[in-house]
This record gives sequence, C-alpha cells and structure tokens, in this order.
Amino acid sequence: MTTQEIVSKLWNLCNVLRDDGITYHQYVTELTYILFLKMAKETGAEGQIPEEYRWDSLTAKSGIGLKKFYKELLNHLGENCTGRVREIYQGAATNIDEPKNLEKIITTIDGLDWFSAREEGLGNLYEGLLEKNANEKKSGAGQYFTPRVLIDVMTRLMKPQPGERCNDPACGTFGFMIAAHQYVASQTDDFFDLNADTAAFERTEAFTGCELVHDTHRLALMNAMLHDMEGTITLGDTLSNLGKGMKGYDVVLTNPPFGTKKGGERATRDDFTYTTSNKQLNFLQHIYRSLKADGKARAAVVLPDNVLFADGEGENIRIDLMDKCDLHTVLRLPTGIFYAQGVKTNVLFFTRGRSDKGNTKEVWFYDLRTNMPSFGKTNPLKAEHFAGFEAAYEAEDRRAIQDERWNVFSREQIAAKGNSLDLGLIRDDSVVDYADLPDPVESGEEAIAELEEAVDLLQSVVNELKALSEVE
Repeated sequence: MTTQEIVSKLWNLCNVLRDDGITYHQYVTELTYILFLKMAKETGAEGQIPEEYRWDSLTAKSGIGLKKFYKELLNHLGENCTGRVREIYQGAATNIDEPKNLEKIITTIDGLDWFSAREEGLGNLYEGLLEKNANEKKSGAGQYFTPRVLIDVMTRLMKPQPGERCNDPACGTFGFMIAAHQYVASQTDDFFDLNADTAAFERTEAFTGCELVHDTHRLALMNAMLHDMEGTITLGDTLSNLGKGMKGYDVVLTNPPFGTKKGGERATRDDFTYTTSNKQLNFLQHIYRSLKADGKARAAVVLPDNVLFADGEGENIRIDLMDKCDLHTVLRLPTGIFYAQGVKTNVLFFTRGRSDKGNTKEVWFYDLRTNMPSFGKTNPLKAEHFAGFEAAYEAEDRRAIQDERWNVFSREQIAAKGNSLDLGLIRDDSVVDYADLPDPVESGEEAIAELEEAVDLLQSVVNELKALSEVE
C-alpha cells in the first residue's frame, strides 16, 4: 500500500465522524492524537509515553470504556508528560462523542500497512494528510499550507547551509523548515558528511518556528517529530513582544498570514519603528530585522500585493527594507494558488546588508502572473512553471536573460514612482490595448469620406430617376 493510498484511507475515515459534527480540521487534530501513539510504537519511540497509556493499551479497550480511557489518556499526556509529548497533548480534548466511531478509527489505523508507510516515510504520510486538509475548502486550513512546489522553489534558491540558523516566524505546519532540513540533508548525504556536533545542531537547533494557533502548533510539532527534527517551535504571537527575541537568523522562509489584526489594532511589539495594523507589513519589519547584519543572511517571503504599494507607513517600511537589505528580486505569483482565490501574491527575496543604508541598487521582477493558465485543483502549480524564473534568478549575468517576463528597475526609478514596488507586470494579452486600435480621428475622417461617397452615389441615382420621370 502506497503512502497516497494510506492517506486516502485515513481521510475517508472523516466520513465516519460526520454525525458527530466534526470539521475536517478537528479531524486532522484528532488523528494527530491517535497517530502519535501508533507511530511511537512503530518507530520504537514509546519510551517517552507512560506504559499504561501506550498504543496497545488503547487497542485493548472498546465501547464506553474506550471513550472514557481515551479522555483520561489525553489529559494525562498533556498534564504529566514532558517534552514533545506534553507539547502535542497540552489542552487536548476529543470531539468524538460516539464510542463506535472512535473504535472504528483506532481499528482502521491499527490495520494499515505500516511497513510500507515506514518505507516511504511517516513524515510523508502525515504531510499528505495536512495537504488533503489544506485542499479541502470546508476545512479553512488552506491559510496554513503553502503549495509544496512553491516551498521547494523558495528553499532551493535560498540554499540553507549546514550550521546556519533557519526560522519561520509564522510556521503553520512547519512545511518551510522541513523543506530546508531536507535540502541540507540532500547536500550532505543525510548529514553523514557532517561532524557529530554539526549533525546534532541540524537536528536540534538549526530549524525553528513560531505559530499562533494552538491546534496548528500541534500539527507542526507532530510534523517535525516525524521528520526527526527537534528544533524549538514556539506557541505564540511573533508580532507581540515575544517576537523580540527571535533574531540572529541566517535564513528566513515564510508565508505570513493575510489580513489585519482583529479590530484593526496595531502590533503589540514595542520595538517596531513603524506602527501599522497591517499584519504583513509588521511581519516584513520583523523578518528583515531578525536577519544577521552580515551581508549574507537572506529571506524569501510570500506577501500579498498590498505590501508592494500601501502608502503611509507601508512606503516607509519599503524604504527601510531597501535601505537595510538588498531587495534583489520580486516574483509576481499567479492568482488562484492559495485558498483565497482572489488574493494576488508575490515572493520577495532579499539579503541583509552589513550597514543600514543604501543596500538596494536595483530590483529585478519576474512576472509569473500575466498570461498564465488558471491554477487550482484540476490544474495544480508544478515545478516546470518556475523553470524560467529559476534560470533568470540563478543567472550570473541577469541582463543576458532574454525573457519578456524578466525586468529590472533601479532604486531611483522606484523612488520616482513613490517607492511603489507594484512593478514588472507585462502586457496582458486578454486586455484590449487601445494603442493598437486605429486612431479615432483618422478613422473618423475615413468614415466621413465614405459617407460623402455614399451621398454622392445616392444623389446621382435620384437625379437619374428624376430625369426618367421627366422623359415619361
């Protein structure tokens, strides 16, 4: 049985729970509680779980007794354990009311082909569930899930290296950091090329994140554990004073949440130079301030269009970004690749300078939005769609690239446009370009000339008819 088949089987169990009124997102959280116990048994990691609350104890129960024991188990693991176990189960509560439904889920999970799942990677299985949840519009979880192909492109271009500290300040289910971890592993023969200290650093310290939503934080912890990652994943708000300690990073990869803070209040951080209620602008401030000022620390950030042209503090933040960092590339992304179909997004790529002034000389733009197909479930975004952009981004001489989607604007040109970065979009073939239409004055003159010819012709006909009538 393939990972995809196992994922489909687990996902279909959600239908069992419909009568209990459980949402897709609650179901994935509930699955996490149960899968953790099963995966701990399968991987020989049950040592951190008290013996009386392990998988075999759960499968030995049934009916009302099972439901009662399951609630007791959740409470005990969340209150009395330590480490990742406590983090995952803290505050856990079940939404399953019907004991038969709980028993059905446990029995089904116990009967899956776990040998195949281990062979293909338990982390891949769990990420498959998270992706299913994100693609299900009713779950509302799309906001936590960036398309895997986009994560991989951003990670490849950032090239995280062994020994570097990587962070995602709005980490969702930890997808960016897992991709960064896998990139370093692929470059180092699964860390075998590294010395013992560096290999340990990669596993325990290199990849960190922060997540505001409790249930999503659980999913991130589970995802990290299944990928053998032990870096800190903080439960909290990066835009509060908690975020002040999140700094000194070599690489930041992230897709911050869209929207404004509830009630339009401003971020509670007291160290931001510019105050605004726009979450993305605040995250942008946090990100470029969190990078090491060494001329090498870098970030790739998904941001909506409004960040590119917002005035007031938005303009001030863009100026500050271009002063402190070399904002070298902006990728204009296609529409329809996130859960909110109308949202227009971009990826900003920048490197923190050693000084705080004059680091951006020019900004290159790649338009992957205009004249592109409509993306969605039936036509997903694929790696090949980014081939032209990656070639242009990686080119030694960017000016040698012959691609109409690839354009550059100097810092002076950007300043002349009010420091707006809403640039680089090519001509849209679906929109009528009035410059290609005949000159209205000239075409008017031609019409008048044609009308005059018609009048003359009509007059000659009238004259002929008149002459004929006189003859008669």
